[in-house]
Amino acid sequence: MNISKKMKIRRSAEEDFDQITEIYEYARQFMAEHDNPRQWGATNWPPEDVVRADIKSGNGYVCVYDDRVVGVFYFIQGRDIDPTYRNIEKGKWTDDGPYGVVHRIAGDGSVKGIGSFCLRWAFEQCGHLRIDTHGDNYVMQNLLKKCGFVYCGIIHVEEDDDPRMAYEKV
Repeated sequence: MNISKKMKIRRSAEEDFDQITEIYEYARQFMAEHDNPRQWGATNWPPEDVVRADIKSGNGYVCVYDDRVVGVFYFIQGRDIDPTYRNIEKGKWTDDGPYGVVHRIAGDGSVKGIGSFCLRWAFEQCGHLRIDTHGDNYVMQNLLKKCGFVYCGIIHVEEDDDPRMAYEKV
């Protein structure tokens, strides 16, 4: 059976808060165990106020499998919607048109394919996605390549001083 047929995406709600924070805790631990302790671990990212803001803004989403929240991500789309993507170093974006952005994508580890499913869903919403990840996050880099994203250059985020690898799919 294709498990992605049982997965659904919906906007996150306040009642999802505890499960979302547990997923992010799992993700920080997973990243640390896979040679990426600094991306979220150093700053305990994302903090509770960011999770609550994602829910309140309507840009927070959850992946549900068998009526259980198993994944989470932030998604927004528009023109020039992410200020951190305005300046890209050692490369360039492939398309200057409106785009969607996925941030803070994480799964709880219980179901394979959560990341691919969420990225595919987001791409279907807009046909042009941008995303970034830490240079030590080889798991995400491999997922992005598998999902058809191309490396575009380096961007910088406000949360820390580590540069991020920027990817795009058009």
